[in-house]
Amino acid sequence: MKAPLSRRGFLGAGAGAVGAGALALGGGRLLGPAGPGRPLASEHPLPRPFQRPLTVPPVLAPVRTDATTDHYEITQRTADLHILDDAATPAWTYGGTFPGPTLVSRSGRRTVVVHRNRLPRPVAVHLHGGHTPHDSDGHPGDAILPPGGDPMDAMPGMAGGTATPGRPVTGERAYAYPLDQRAATLWYHDHRMGFTGASVWLGLAGFHLVHDDEEDALPLPKGDRDLPLMIADRSFAADGAFRYPALDRTLRRVPGVTARYTDGVRGDVILVNGTPWPVHPVPRLRHRLRLLNASNARAYRLALDPPPPGGGGLVQIGGDGGLLAAPAAHDAIDVAPAERFDVVVDFARYRPGTRVRLVNRLATGPAGQVMAFDVAGTAARPAEDATVPARLSDVPRHDPARAAVTRSFLFQNTPDGWHINGRGYDPARPLARPRLGDLEVWRLVSDAHHPVHLHLDHFQVVSRNGRAPGPYDGGWKDTVDVRPAEAVEIAVRFTRYAGRFVFHCHNLEHEDMAMMADFITS
Repeated sequence: MKAPLSRRGFLGAGAGAVGAGALALGGGRLLGPAGPGRPLASEHPLPRPFQRPLTVPPVLAPVRTDATTDHYEITQRTADLHILDDAATPAWTYGGTFPGPTLVSRSGRRTVVVHRNRLPRPVAVHLHGGHTPHDSDGHPGDAILPPGGDPMDAMPGMAGGTATPGRPVTGERAYAYPLDQRAATLWYHDHRMGFTGASVWLGLAGFHLVHDDEEDALPLPKGDRDLPLMIADRSFAADGAFRYPALDRTLRRVPGVTARYTDGVRGDVILVNGTPWPVHPVPRLRHRLRLLNASNARAYRLALDPPPPGGGGLVQIGGDGGLLAAPAAHDAIDVAPAERFDVVVDFARYRPGTRVRLVNRLATGPAGQVMAFDVAGTAARPAEDATVPARLSDVPRHDPARAAVTRSFLFQNTPDGWHINGRGYDPARPLARPRLGDLEVWRLVSDAHHPVHLHLDHFQVVSRNGRAPGPYDGGWKDTVDVRPAEAVEIAVRFTRYAGRFVFHCHNLEHEDMAMMADFITS
């Protein structure tokens, strides 16, 4: 096995800099029995769990506002992160932090974000869950090159696929988000053609929260008891750099990962908001946890340990597309990559002094731990100003019997790579041309584990293998976990914005290795 590249090789700022020197080839040891992907062992000693406090990403202030729009600016740049106690980790960041700064918007109020690229490679920004026109959706061909960057770096194609047309620009791009949608926990991340997995692994991800009057009127936990939690696994080289098995360690022309990791990459360090296994003190009151799986491939079964008396400690109030119609109590929640679950935890159900761990039941060892909450206070229950109403929102159901068309898509590993309907990504062959306003049923069939993400509009899960949806399928979704040998039917109506969009597997290694397709709305 080759030695990891020096972290100092990462920091060249010019167009010719390697820029991906933090990546190292590697094998791995099996850390646990579950989930898609293959574990990649860190070469650096693992941090001790529950030693460092949880940090909450700062909220970005607009550079200016007017009657209709809030304007923001974000510079993508390299930065040294202090994830490990004894080594700096060079990263690609939004504004110098991982996660990037949180954007907070009002439903129906336009948001414009100017992204400036000062990284050594092209980028593209996707607002995941945003109802967004095609020219601001972050199509992977719409790259932002760094000043002086090589235009050929913006058109590498995908592993096993063809080169991608797009509208590359140099220096910066303004993304306009109308946000004509309900309150929801959205996130933004890199979507560069063929290199999404590496770019996100290196740090390009952040929250974008949308609020509206309906949600604000509910007595849900607010303020510092409303916690966005970005859960992401990573591995580290001996010098503290991120370790990732890229085929092309310069991240320029050859997409994908080494053969050992084509099923996906799983790290052995669990970060929450960029901190390994953090701990957070909580009063004995209800807290809202906005759970985001920002891992490349790892799935989680999140649970509280110990569970509260009587069980049902994770009360789900929302998902990818906002509030559920009514709350749903869970002992554990399965979260695939890119899925979001908003839950309320009542820490008054625990005795003062209890350490409550958020654990991952799909792993053993270090990856089985996520974070901890230390319950403070006295035996008397404090005055509570938050609750979970029995009715949360009106969520009208799509009637699949009224669908104008049913389409089938087979997500499959072929000898030529990860394909949809037998083909790797080919923008010259869109797999669907939906008419705006028509209700459609899409049948997603898998051979392996694939979290499938649709751009543009949220959908509802109709069935799994001809039976009822699963316990985590409620409400509006933009990503659905399709398990091995499973057929999931979803109902979707694309609205308002005509143009070219994509759908793909959100196992980012699968996406980079051609498991993506265009659809064109009109």
